[in-house]
Amino acid sequence: MKIVFLEDNRSFADDVIEALQAAGHEVDHFESGRACLKAIHEDQYDLALFDWEIPDMTGREVLESIKIKGSYPPVVFLTGRDAEEDIVAVIESGADDYIVKPVNPKVLIARINALYRRSNPKTTELSVVEYDALTVDFAKRKFTIDGSPVKLTEKELDLALYFFSQVGILLSRAHLTKVVWGTTPDIDTRTLDVHVSHLRNKLKLIPEFGWRLISVYHQGYRLERLD
Repeated sequence: MKIVFLEDNRSFADDVIEALQAAGHEVDHFESGRACLKAIHEDQYDLALFDWEIPDMTGREVLESIKIKGSYPPVVFLTGRDAEEDIVAVIESGADDYIVKPVNPKVLIARINALYRRSNPKTTELSVVEYDALTVDFAKRKFTIDGSPVKLTEKELDLALYFFSQVGILLSRAHLTKVVWGTTPDIDTRTLDVHVSHLRNKLKLIPEFGWRLISVYHQGYRLERLD
């Protein structure tokens, strides 16, 4: 099995890598969320192991970023956070399993092998959603208005799919740039504003069509569905 492993604690990572390799698995290890994200976009993995807290991007942000691309491997979180709300949050974000540190190597191997046996590469749970004239096809990464395709750039598409997967939720600028531009650190905030403006125009995200894509001062953006 080819595994991508995101963990910034080198000592812990070495122990896990040794156990995985002894069990016959190939491991690509990354200490940076952006580097890990770039590898996932460029390569094919059978399974992903993510730490929660990474300096540049959290494991959850990496997961959110790969989800908007469509197909992604089964994801297991290895973390010291064991609060019930943390476990619920990460599973609801799309993770397949959650293992609290310290990790027993035999248990880890058994859990990932069991997960791999029952899992094919996953796609986002959302498929096609219709909002009156606007249709969102998450699986095919496509938007249509009255049956006509809407032409979006790759980043506009990523951003739009993420907004529509998080309707009603306030998304900070920092979070949006990490999820959508994860491999490109420190983008100009005006880049995000321009992309949001394009989405408003191209997808008609305005009150007349039942939508509001609002900027919340000093916080971020929220896509709202109006009655």
